[in-house]
Amino acid sequence: MARRLRVSPKSAYQWHQLWRDGGIEALASRGPGGSRCRLSPRCLEKLAAYLEQGPAAHGWRGPPRGWPP
Repeated sequence: MARRLRVSPKSAYQWHQLWRDGGIEALASRGPGGSRCRLSPRCLEKLAAYLEQGPAAHGWRGPPRGWPP
C-alpha cells in the first residue's frame, strides 16, 4: 500500500496506527507542522511591506546573463 501511495512504509504504518487507535478522525490534518513564527508583530508588518514592494525596490536586478547554464 505504501508504494501505491508513494510514501515510505514508516508513514503508512504510522497512518495505520492512528486509524486503529482513533478512527478516521485521527487521520484529519492538524494544519501545517513546524515551529511557530517568533517574529514580533512589528517585524511581521515590516516584512509584509518589503515583500509587497518587490525585489527590485531593494536592489535586485535579476539573475546574471546566461543563468542558469
